[in-house]
Amino acid sequence: MLNKYARAFFTRVLTPFAAFLIRRGVSPDTVTLLGTAGVVAGALVFYPRGEFFWGTVVITLFVFSDLVDGNMARQLGRSSRWGAFLDSTLDRVADGAIFGGFALWYAGHGNDDVLCAVSIFCLASGQVVSYTKARGESIGLPVAVNGLVERAERLVISLVAAGFAGLHEFGVPGVRWLLPVALWIVAVGSLVTLVQRVVTVRRESAEAEAEARPTAGEAAQ
Repeated sequence: MLNKYARAFFTRVLTPFAAFLIRRGVSPDTVTLLGTAGVVAGALVFYPRGEFFWGTVVITLFVFSDLVDGNMARQLGRSSRWGAFLDSTLDRVADGAIFGGFALWYAGHGNDDVLCAVSIFCLASGQVVSYTKARGESIGLPVAVNGLVERAERLVISLVAAGFAGLHEFGVPGVRWLLPVALWIVAVGSLVTLVQRVVTVRRESAEAEAEARPTAGEAAQ
């Protein structure tokens, strides 16, 4: 749902900014690299220290590069396989940094081994969820399924919760529990999404093999 509606909305909003960068001679690949570097820095500098509000502010400013670079490529009319590969690869790096930052906090000053493990599970499951679709498509299957919690949902749930949880630093009471709840939601949702994609690939694979298998009449000929 977020991919369908929110992405379309922000694409329209960010189109003028993408056009401005093009006029300045900035390339889409440069935006992709800088955006990922900003997300990684925000996650690994602020989150391990428990500074969730400021970390989320920094990450949010850079995470929109994922929409800007694609918008720029479309305006330039030069979308390429390399650009798609670079964008997808660096998305995995950014996701790993965000959930790695949570894990480092809970392994250190956060002092919660269970939530550290949940954060690591969110990191790993997010990577595998993306891999299942990419691998399925690479063997010629459509992987036609909208998972319960895809990348957009994982980021929105985690970052919104982290940002509000960070308001504890400013004296806002009763917000620290938001991040643990969000991590559990993302973990369970990612597991459900992984199962959905595996089941879909299994079904599509069986259907493709059945279509390719010759009938008894064709075999006799």
